[in-house]
Amino acid sequence: MRAATYGDVFAVKEFRVLFGSFALLVTGESIKMLALSVLVYARTGSPGLSAAAYMAGWLPYIVGGMFLLSLADRLRPRALMVTGELVRAAVCLLLAYAGLPVWGMLALVLVSGLFSPVFGAARSAALPDVLPGDAFVLGRSVIGVTSAASQVGGLAAGGAFLAFAGAPGALAATAALSALGAVVLRFGLPDRPARAAAGSGGTGAVRQTLRVNRSLLADRRVRGLLLAGWLPTMCLAGAEAMIVPYLGGEGRAGVVLAAAAAGMAVGEFTVGRFAAPPLRERLSAPLAVLLGVPWLGFALGPGVGWAAVLAACAAAGLSYQLGLQRRFVDAVPEEGRGQAFGLQSAGLMTGQAAGAALVGVLGETIGPGGAIVAAGAAGVLVALALLGPLRPAKPSGAAGSAGTDSPPGAVSSSGAGGASGAVTSPEVRRSPAG
Repeated sequence: MRAATYGDVFAVKEFRVLFGSFALLVTGESIKMLALSVLVYARTGSPGLSAAAYMAGWLPYIVGGMFLLSLADRLRPRALMVTGELVRAAVCLLLAYAGLPVWGMLALVLVSGLFSPVFGAARSAALPDVLPGDAFVLGRSVIGVTSAASQVGGLAAGGAFLAFAGAPGALAATAALSALGAVVLRFGLPDRPARAAAGSGGTGAVRQTLRVNRSLLADRRVRGLLLAGWLPTMCLAGAEAMIVPYLGGEGRAGVVLAAAAAGMAVGEFTVGRFAAPPLRERLSAPLAVLLGVPWLGFALGPGVGWAAVLAACAAAGLSYQLGLQRRFVDAVPEEGRGQAFGLQSAGLMTGQAAGAALVGVLGETIGPGGAIVAAGAAGVLVALALLGPLRPAKPSGAAGSAGTDSPPGAVSSSGAGGASGAVTSPEVRRSPAG
């Protein structure tokens, strides 16, 4: 397989469109959730409700991922992506100017967010269509770096808008970014047909989503790759959730979390740019282990400087997911690719929330430092337990090792689009923007 370059990736017009719209999406989503959190806190004075507002964009992924993902393959992808941007714009304007009560704002975010996994799945599944072979994996690397940079930029821009225009002004700015994203997608992408017929199997969207999700999870190869993407990241999210209570100050915690974002970006760029495709896949296992090892250093009680170094090293290990991307695309059928990407993203978002909650409970018992160490140890053990799916199959035994234990009628992994055609998102590891 020929190793792609960033020049190859950005030479594709459709990728430039997806890249630009994704940067606008993540930036806007970061501003929106920050502004909503501030708006709720200003009205209620409740830290708990403010935190609930900030996390409200994550929660719908559970329901949307379980019941609605088949829409990503049954509807035209460009129309879905444009609709997603217009829905975000409308929601932001309602939050800013409709005068809704706090419960109404949270309900609006939750209900509208049910379709976020569908919009994100359509975007993710479009990448293999426009980037063939190794260019797809390198494109995922670019998306990962863009996610980190756009989140940092979005939070900085959100702070500036909040200072000068207040929460309504920041939400209006997010609406403008979403509207711009809709224009970019509408006039920059071709109108491709849906991957699956709208009435596939004569079943409704919910029933089909449940059926295909079961089939994907019953396939041993797909299930292994999904778990390899979800579980190590879940442990990382748990460790990061303890940074603020560990350091006891938002300013110091911000330095460490920014270092983690920088480490993620450096890792994605380095592995994507300098590792040839076979090496990239062989690096998945050791990099997944690296995701947990640095957190063990918190047993020594590091200050903010060393904590930032350890967090950056750990987050750099997220580049292990690049080695899973091509194999994931190969393992899923093209007609269900959108739903497969959506399931991957939904599990990733749900796992991060669950990891933060579980490690948070542990932190109440043994303290933040001990909880960070425990999360790191769990990450190492999870990576070791997943060595099978993390390691690429040997060419000589590929046929025998890719078998499934799927039930009759399950989705077959043999219908994949080949190497020409995962998350990540990660689509967005730290953001529900998807």
